[in-house]
This record gives sequence, structure tokens and C-alpha cells, in this order.
Amino acid sequence: MSEIAIGERRGPDSVLPSRTIALLLVIGVLGFAGFLLLGAYAPDLRSGRNAGAHALSNAATGYAGLVELARATGRHPRILRTEQGWGTEDLVVVTPESANTDMSKIMTVRVAKATLIVLPKWAIVADAQVKGWVNVVGLLPAADPAGVLAPATPMTVTRQPSGGRPLQPVAWAPRSLAVAAPRPLQTVTSAALTPLITDDAGRIVLGKIGTSSIYVLTDPDLLDNYGIRRLDRARAALDLLDFVNATGARGIAFDVTLNGLGRARSPLKLALEPPFLAMTLSIIVALALTGWQALIRFGAPQPRHRAIAFGKSALIDNSAMILRKAGREGVLGGRYAALVRERSRVIFGVPARLPDDEADQYLDRLQGATQFSTLVADADRARHRADMLAAAQALHQWQWEKTQ
Repeated sequence: MSEIAIGERRGPDSVLPSRTIALLLVIGVLGFAGFLLLGAYAPDLRSGRNAGAHALSNAATGYAGLVELARATGRHPRILRTEQGWGTEDLVVVTPESANTDMSKIMTVRVAKATLIVLPKWAIVADAQVKGWVNVVGLLPAADPAGVLAPATPMTVTRQPSGGRPLQPVAWAPRSLAVAAPRPLQTVTSAALTPLITDDAGRIVLGKIGTSSIYVLTDPDLLDNYGIRRLDRARAALDLLDFVNATGARGIAFDVTLNGLGRARSPLKLALEPPFLAMTLSIIVALALTGWQALIRFGAPQPRHRAIAFGKSALIDNSAMILRKAGREGVLGGRYAALVRERSRVIFGVPARLPDDEADQYLDRLQGATQFSTLVADADRARHRADMLAAAQALHQWQWEKTQ
């Protein structure tokens, strides 16, 4: 079937103006980009609002305030959502919420790396009125925080009124750690812990497990949102993090995988973060340039031609194409010579009774440097396209010279 040149429609027949189409296209692209971004980061935005005791919680027992405080003071905090992040050299703060938390794996990975484990203390329920808030219903049973590190690290948990008396840090600890004790104060007694901060009765508030780099903070009110509402407690919280950061790393990592907020990395999110972000941006730019080239015409529009032309020209072109495809161009010299001979009979009055060889001799007697019979012989011997073309051009030139 023939292809017909199709022109661009203009004028009142257009369904939508070009500006409307461009606006719809821009809105669609922006909407799709927003959908991809929300698909990649929406889980992170939604998580952590369950009023738990973890680094994403804004509740009184959460630690989101400590994360923001560390960020504001240049301590480079980050949230760990995968177990692969446990191998970092940064200080890792772990906040298990009950004795049911499996601590064995992270204890093995972090045995030689600075780690702070904060024991749970409060029994809470979610606030029915405000999302993300909690109501404290009392203290957890003492066996709950005592069982977080059991049986590897046995501890006996006690709670007693502190009267707000100052804590007792070791001599090489910052003096700010001698802050007023929380009320009530949760302490432990354990032979497996080396005391670093105690109450006035010698019970452990901050201890170190053996020769490892793992520290245990017994009372979370020294770090949680409720505890650091006071300036002295906030200063003590930051100094406590620096004190247990034995490796001197410049960052602090808050683990939430043990709080049930871990997540495998999304391929979509991976494409939107370094180091693959550069490749993603390059692809977007390439697609934008491709779209621009498709929408914007370069140069004057060229009408499309028919695949099959009209008339004798089409017949000649198609015949030539068939011969070219068949590879028979080189053997057409003799036929072209016969065509020139027949035309020359008419033009130069060669008697019709003469056979071809005698007609060639008759044409040889015409004035000129080249004999017609020689040109015919060259055309008959041609077997390649270049030879045939040269012989045909010579015959054409001979005929033109004789007719001038």
C-alpha cells in the first residue's frame, strides 16, 4: 500500500490547543515523579509514630528529641534500619522495649565497638486523643529490664526514690554527669558490670560489660524526651554519649531494627540515593533531551514521499531496483548497445534490410574518432557494473556527438 504524506493539522479543527497539551504533559510528569518519591520514602515518613521507646518516637518515652539535639550540636546522628548497619564504627544506641527483644546477634557484632544499651522502665499505652503521645500507667515489672541481657549478663533491678540527689560518676567522667537523679531512679546490681555512674548508695546507673565496649544505661529518663526537657539533663545526655563513645567516632547511630522498624532497602530508594543518584539524574536528563527533540522540529518540515511513484518513472525505478537486487546490472551492456543501434538506424537512415553486423559497419563510416562496432563489442564484454556503466556512457556520448 502506498504511503501518503500526512501534514500537521492546524487551526480550529484541533481538539486541544498546544498549550493545554503541554500543561497536561507537565502535570503528568510531575505527578509521576511525586508518585515515585512517595513510593520510595513514604514508609520512612509513616514509621516511628507508634509512641514507642525508640529514636523515631516523639512520645515522652521516645528519643527523637535526643536525635535532634545531637544533630543540632554537630554529632551527625542517623537512624539504623538494617542489621547491616550494626558494623559501623560509630557509637550505636540500642533501646530495647522489653525482655522479649533478641539481643544476642547485636551483642556479638558490637562486642568490640562502642554501644550503649538503654534498659526499658515505663509501662505505657497510646494516648487516645493525640497520635504519637502516650500515657504512663506505671513501671514495668523489674524482671522485664533485668531480662534484656539475660542470661549472658545477669542483673538485679531495683527502683527507689532518689530525692533528686546527684548521681556519682567516676573521676574521669565529665562533671556534668553528676546531674540530679530521675524520680524514681532505676538501678541495677550486677557482678558482670563495671560501674561508671552510680547513685549515692553505690547502685549502678551506667555500667560497662566486662572488657567489651558495650555500656548499659539502667534508667532511660537520662536520655528520653521526658528526661532531657531540662537544660542540665540535656547537657548531661550529650556528655554521656561522648563519654561512652570509646572509639572517638564523629557520628552516632540510633538503632530501630530491634524496635520492629527495620526495613530492607528498596530498589527505588536505592536509585534515588548516592552513589546511584548520579546515574538516575543522567537517565532523566537523557530522557528529557529525547522528549525535547521529539517535540521540537529542527528545520523546515519535509513532506513524506510515496513508497511507489506514479507513471513510467515508477516502472523504470522499480525495474532498476529489481535488477540491482538480482545483481544483473553488469550483463545489460549488450542490450543497451542494441537499443542505441535501433535508435541510430532511425536517426541516421540505416537501411532496414541490413542485419546488425552490417548496420554496425554502416555506422562506423560516420565521421568520428570512435567506431560504433568497437563500442558495441566493449558493451557485450562487460560483466561488472562499472564496466557496463562505462560502455553505456561511451555509447551515449557517441550518439550525442553524431547528432550535434
